[in-house]
Amino acid sequence: MTKADLQSPTDLGANANRDIPAALRALLADVFALYLKTKNFHWHVSGSHFRDYHLLLDEQAEQIFAMTDDIAERARKIGGTTLRSIGQISREQRILDNDADYVDPQDMLAELRSDNQQLTREMRRVHELCDEYGDVATASLLENWIDETERRIWFLYETGRGGPNS
Repeated sequence: MTKADLQSPTDLGANANRDIPAALRALLADVFALYLKTKNFHWHVSGSHFRDYHLLLDEQAEQIFAMTDDIAERARKIGGTTLRSIGQISREQRILDNDADYVDPQDMLAELRSDNQQLTREMRRVHELCDEYGDVATASLLENWIDETERRIWFLYETGRGGPNS
C-alpha cells in the first residue's frame, strides 16, 4: 500500500490546506486537555458546593467534548490530518495539566476560567488565520465555539464569585 496525498475538495488553496489543519490540530489538543482537566475536577471536587460544582463541571465537559469531532472533521474536510494519539495531544497542547492530589474547589473554578479564556484566545487566532485564507466555514464554527466558551467562562466566574480567587 502506498501513501496517497490527501486531496482537498475545497478551493482554499494549498497553503490554507496546510496551515488551517495545523492550527486546528493544536486547537484540538487544547480542547482535549481542557476536557480532561474539567472531568478531573468534576471527579475530584468536594466540599459544601459539591453537587452544584459536580453537575456544572460535567455539563461543561460534555460541551467541550462535543467540539472534538467537529474540529477533527473540519481539518479532514479541507485536506489535512488530525490528532492520532494521546502522545500527540500532550506534545501539541498549550493548556497545562493539573495532576495535583487536591485542588480547592474555588481554585478549580478559577483555573478552568483561565483555561477557557486561553482557549478563546487560541480560537480567535485560528479565526484570524481563517479570515486570511477566506475559510468562512471554519470561521463560522469558531464563532459558535467562542460564544459557547465565553458562556462557560461567565458561568465559572459567577459560580466562583465570593470565593478567594474571584
